[in-house]
Amino acid sequence: MTTSPPAAPTTPFDHRMAVYDTDEAFLAAALPFLGEGLAALGEPPPVAITAPRNLDLLRDALGGDAERVTCVPHTDWYTGSAANAVARAAAHLAAHAGPGGRIHLLMEPVWSGRAGRSARETTEWIRYEALANLLFAPLATTALCAYDTRTAGPAVVAAARRAHPGTEVYEDPARLTAELDAVPLPLPPAGAEPLTGPDAAAVRTWAEDRGLPAADAELFATAVAETAAALAPLDGTALLWGESPSLVCELRSARPVADPLAGFVPPPADGPEPGPGLWYARQVCAYVDVRDDSAGATVRLQYA
Repeated sequence: MTTSPPAAPTTPFDHRMAVYDTDEAFLAAALPFLGEGLAALGEPPPVAITAPRNLDLLRDALGGDAERVTCVPHTDWYTGSAANAVARAAAHLAAHAGPGGRIHLLMEPVWSGRAGRSARETTEWIRYEALANLLFAPLATTALCAYDTRTAGPAVVAAARRAHPGTEVYEDPARLTAELDAVPLPLPPAGAEPLTGPDAAAVRTWAEDRGLPAADAELFATAVAETAAALAPLDGTALLWGESPSLVCELRSARPVADPLAGFVPPPADGPEPGPGLWYARQVCAYVDVRDDSAGATVRLQYA
């Protein structure tokens, strides 16, 4: 008995995946996709965000059409956390996409760099791939995510398949992110310092005492204060631990967060919306871990 693959979400957002292991296989996937974008009426030029050597391959293969494709080295695009990539994509679509978000994006994270440097980091990028199906669902954007098995590796590719509609193992984004968040957080160390409030000035002073430069300490303290405001009412004191630059603050909320998109949706340009604190925290912190439970939620911020 055969089973059908899970149904893809019925949204304008077209989220595809290409897996390759040679230069020829990369071009076989990328060139038709870019050609589709070049031929689409009412769309701006397609964008290729890939490894620099792949951009060279594309320019050579495209010939005269290369001038009609916007080429961006992926090391210039993916410069921070997965949440930073969400913000970068949202800003690019707002500024450059056609009506309704129409544009073709060929996207290749830096799997030989930050995105693939650890199992934890890979988890964050798979979360980004899954949540993209919800975050960009209203937009008529077409994205092709390219995975080079020479750098990404089989475990990463297998996980990514679950985040892309059209594959036989595609998972509902909310279910996939809930699975990622089911992994328990390590217990705070015995020497974690309690902090009532938490007060931003106290967090900033503590961070500076732990060796974080003043500007970074200000960012971390603001992220803690913004998150605390978004999670109110808090349940108990905050806990602080770590050494520069990997400082950590853990907060307990008396209510669950209950939203996989919390902190990933950009606030509107004309002012904040409910929950901007988690958006700010995800932009300045390397990791923001959220764990709901029957008594509320634990949110852990790690600066770097």
